[in-house]
Amino acid sequence: MVKLISLCLAILAAPAASFYSGAKKTLPRRSYSMRMALGGMTPAAPGSVVPFTKYQGLGNDFILVDNRDSTEIPMNPEQAARICDRNFGIGGDGIIFASKSTSADYAMRIYNADGTEPEMCGNGIRCLARFIGELEGIGGEEKSYTIETGAGDIIPVLRADSQVVVDMGMPILNGPDVPTTLAPNTDLELKDGAVKAVVNAPIEVGGQSWDVTCVSMGNPHAVVFVDDIEKLDLSTFGPPFEIAPEFPAKINTEFVEVASPTHLKMKVWERGAGATLACGTGACALTAAAILAGKTTERTCRVSLPGGDLEIEWRKENGRLYMTGPALPVFTGDYTV
Repeated sequence: MVKLISLCLAILAAPAASFYSGAKKTLPRRSYSMRMALGGMTPAAPGSVVPFTKYQGLGNDFILVDNRDSTEIPMNPEQAARICDRNFGIGGDGIIFASKSTSADYAMRIYNADGTEPEMCGNGIRCLARFIGELEGIGGEEKSYTIETGAGDIIPVLRADSQVVVDMGMPILNGPDVPTTLAPNTDLELKDGAVKAVVNAPIEVGGQSWDVTCVSMGNPHAVVFVDDIEKLDLSTFGPPFEIAPEFPAKINTEFVEVASPTHLKMKVWERGAGATLACGTGACALTAAAILAGKTTERTCRVSLPGGDLEIEWRKENGRLYMTGPALPVFTGDYTV
């Protein structure tokens, strides 16, 4: 049962600005199995009350929970799936816990809507940074945090205009590390060494032939370029891509139309969440993939997602990807487990 503290309609009708007045060493990317180093999990007792704030970044919506006093998250996967249910719970693409970290300012723990735990989430970390800023009473000044995630340390920067800039780190392009069993077909010399990448590799999925470029942003992505994104039936091809045997950890899939050298349009099927309005790590992955696949030579692109636009920059001087986009609160409340 959800007891709303704020009147949802009033909040949704309010202008976004009314919600706001006025470096540590980066860890290496973690494998999927290393995420649990962030802390354990304790199921919430039946009848317990969980205060929350709902946030959205380009329509990618998350339930944010203040868990700053503990490294253990106070909910199990089944409880997380129930709270994310859009008919019987609060509804969201995932639930994120602002947790205690022993090595950074905070730790990010996240459950997808199906109760699985991904390494991190690009839109989610923007929402988390804004949520932490609200908890700390940050006004209009710029503020950065080092946040420990299952993909390594991520550093978001809050801007006064409600935009959040996130240093997403270097993409992982070595095929087996994405991971994918597709044979690498491209040798690359990167800032962190030589890798064997999977670029425009042929694959059969859903009874159709595709060319796929594989990128990890700490979570795995398959990027497919298409001529007309509006003609793509995402619900037909997204699910079989997610579980294709060539991706042993399952996969997030971005279908991308190159509208111009500086404008990329995408639809995304997220691992564990399905079709969503936006995916920050996916926008980063597809920008890198577009450059690797020869679709553009521009290092800064506007990426249009169903929920709006992100600016993605892949800096040549340091090999790191930077994402800029919004994160806004929707409503607050209490959820009774």
